[in-house]
Amino acid sequence: MQIHSFLQSYFSSNEFKIFPLAGDASSRRYFRIVADQKSWVLMSWETFVPEDYPFLSVRNHFENCGIRVPAVETLDAQLGLILLEDLGDLTLERKFWESQSQLNSLIFYRMAIDEMIKIHFQATERKSSICTAFKIKFDTEKFLWEMNYGKDNLFTGVLNIKLSEKVSTEIQKSFLDICERLDQQPKRIAHRDYHSRNLMIKLDEMSVIDFQDARLGPIQYDLVSLLKDSYVDLSQEMSDILLQDYLDKMQERTKTKYSRDEFNTIYELQSVQRCFKACGSFASFFHQRDDRRYLKYLSGTLKRVMKSLEFFPEYSNFTQILKDSGALEKKYELL
Repeated sequence: MQIHSFLQSYFSSNEFKIFPLAGDASSRRYFRIVADQKSWVLMSWETFVPEDYPFLSVRNHFENCGIRVPAVETLDAQLGLILLEDLGDLTLERKFWESQSQLNSLIFYRMAIDEMIKIHFQATERKSSICTAFKIKFDTEKFLWEMNYGKDNLFTGVLNIKLSEKVSTEIQKSFLDICERLDQQPKRIAHRDYHSRNLMIKLDEMSVIDFQDARLGPIQYDLVSLLKDSYVDLSQEMSDILLQDYLDKMQERTKTKYSRDEFNTIYELQSVQRCFKACGSFASFFHQRDDRRYLKYLSGTLKRVMKSLEFFPEYSNFTQILKDSGALEKKYELL
């Protein structure tokens, strides 16, 4: 009823239709609104204060920095409603799977890299005292929370494994070391969920959505999110091309030298952390909500964790528990 009244006030008419849209993994709800042969997307969430609302704060800052984000048509903070530009249904994920070969989607992935560069450089260098992305960051505590979220929901929640005190202590030492190393890296604004479902293609433009959790962090975080995305299976060739594309554009912008070996080390270390965090999210949806939709992504994402761990023999205890737990062989879709 509140949604209907909100729309009736905006359109000054009852001549509109409301169609529920499939939402993401959050508690937000989305609707497509159609009126007079035009369409919008309505986001419904919680009551907010516009000046402090991360979605609006980051959206406005990104737009000011030339990053393509959905326009806001109107809102009602008390009702938690925001009417947005409709970017359609063509995600980068869908474009990837529709392409006859991965290289056919390369042009769109390059567009995604272009927007990422804007986020990491334009948006970081153009300081804004009101943008919430500057007020929170990926630090040791946050990285560690994410890794323990993966451990608790995957090992304990889904696999029903009780780790001994000795193993738990060893794992925590490895987790802490990983997170401290990542925390020592230079920080720029990171989108945080820069994957193929949060990148929309409309009229050959790439738009960014789901940016409300943006914060300061290593640039490798978003690169891992995109190039080791759980929802697609980028070939090594595609990943290498796109990583080099990012590095070339970064070099062109910063005019500073960097160590490729060091960059790659942090990239793989971030892969361990970011992909294991994703495993925790997929496991939690089933463990806490009985949502089975994401179970099919667990095996592939765990393999990404294992592949990156090959670069770090110092974390062999983490590698061993993944092997011994049966996590790699588990048929999650059958749960």
